[in-house]
Amino acid sequence: MIDYYEAIDLLKGMIARPSFSREEEAVADFLQASWEKEGHKVFRKGNNLWIIAPGFDFGKPTLLLNSHIDTVKPASGWTRDPFAPEETEEDRLYGLGSNDAGASVVSLYAAFCALSGQEQPYNLIFLASCEEEVSGRNGIESALSELPPIAFAVVGEPTGMRPAIAEKGLMVLDCVATGKAGHAARNEGINAITLAMKDIEWFSTYQFPEQSDLLGPVKMTVTIIHAGTQHNVVPDKCEFTVDIRSNEFYSNERLYDIIREHVGCEVKARSFRLSSSRTDREHPFVQRALMMGKEPFGSPTLSDQALMRFPSVKIGPGDSARSHSADEYIETMEIREAIDTYIRLLNGLRL
Repeated sequence: MIDYYEAIDLLKGMIARPSFSREEEAVADFLQASWEKEGHKVFRKGNNLWIIAPGFDFGKPTLLLNSHIDTVKPASGWTRDPFAPEETEEDRLYGLGSNDAGASVVSLYAAFCALSGQEQPYNLIFLASCEEEVSGRNGIESALSELPPIAFAVVGEPTGMRPAIAEKGLMVLDCVATGKAGHAARNEGINAITLAMKDIEWFSTYQFPEQSDLLGPVKMTVTIIHAGTQHNVVPDKCEFTVDIRSNEFYSNERLYDIIREHVGCEVKARSFRLSSSRTDREHPFVQRALMMGKEPFGSPTLSDQALMRFPSVKIGPGDSARSHSADEYIETMEIREAIDTYIRLLNGLRL
């Protein structure tokens, strides 16, 4: 079992090694070496690392502890070196990835070590995955194919140790409205922008009937638009992008079919992979969280939960508002509290 101070040191080692999505090799090498030094057998696929607790029994359900080792690139406005871990007198640890999601990685690892030191009514696997920030196919999706069936997962993301039992999914649409080119000075051509405006108005105002008590309605936002070549040519093409955040009542495939029935433009989905998820309040983990005074909520932000086809809850130290921001930090006491909370939530839990 590692202690709180070792967890902080491990996090400092992670911060000191740039680990942008798809470029995580240095931090993966560091973590693998650190965990092997602790006596663990570390499995690796690409830059995904996992450890299986001793005494694996196919007669027991398997519980997965997961968080990610990759980061976004530093935002503008940093006043510190994002790769130089800096601990202040206010017990804050600054550095890129400290909050999202290095603190969860080291806290879950510490909890894994404690929980695997005694017999549990479940098999336990700890997985530190890569490419989460870009939902890459070489991330958790690749690692899960190497693991036994999972009954339940705890996903470490900054939630202030509140359990997110539902999470919105994501689908991105690339849309094209096609008209006919003509001279702007004459009454000719079919303006693709005018055609697109009708569909953009629909995306901006349509309300899907099924609304979630935790996640609210499906949200559609037009975020990018391109059209035209010069001022005096009626554009024959208008391209725009729509960001769609789904709730648990709609699969991305169903949303896509409904949208195509309502709009006139050509619509292509980049992917259907990133689904909304929800775990029932009656799940034993959620019930234990409630007994500890932790009220579940629905998360609007995406995580690797979207690629899990089994029940999961997102819970971890830190604050989502600090993620991807300049001068990102974690309060060191948040890590201490997270380790203790994970152990209390999971020790002896019957799935």
